[in-house]
Amino acid sequence: MVKSSRSNDWGFPRWRGYGTDRGAATVRMCDRDGCGEPGDRPAPKSPNSPERWYFCEAHAAEYNRNWNYFQGLSAEEAAAREADERRTASGYTASAHHAWGGPGDGTRSRDEIRALAVLEVETDADFETIKTAWRRLAKANHPDVNQGDAEAAERFRAVQAAFDVLRRAEERNAGMKPPA
Repeated sequence: MVKSSRSNDWGFPRWRGYGTDRGAATVRMCDRDGCGEPGDRPAPKSPNSPERWYFCEAHAAEYNRNWNYFQGLSAEEAAAREADERRTASGYTASAHHAWGGPGDGTRSRDEIRALAVLEVETDADFETIKTAWRRLAKANHPDVNQGDAEAAERFRAVQAAFDVLRRAEERNAGMKPPA
């Protein structure tokens, strides 16, 4: 009888078991004393150091909450470091207009979408519609009209902030449009 050289490891279904040739995976535990969770979130041990702690999600959040990136630096050194990092990150700033992963068709930022929701208008509304909605909501929630109503005052502040966001966006866009 001739021995077949054909493997059973082809097509669907697979004839051999999945993972039969794999060993146990090594799991690094959280570096926080007494924690039994997997430590899959690296954190630097000190500024500009290649050494890392490995924490679970809860302890990484605690570590980041207490982290001071500018610890031990004078005000001038901290300002110089921040300016240097802003300069090297300018490529990310320049691509901010793409709004990757943001809502809508990419013509409006997340803040603008939130502002449109506060003003209760559609995401494709023009600036005249936005101004009309702002005037309507500002009149309805103005503190002089609703004296003593804290909720109306808070809504008025939210409407004002939303309109400011959209007004600045409109001014930016108007400056970028070619002359007619």
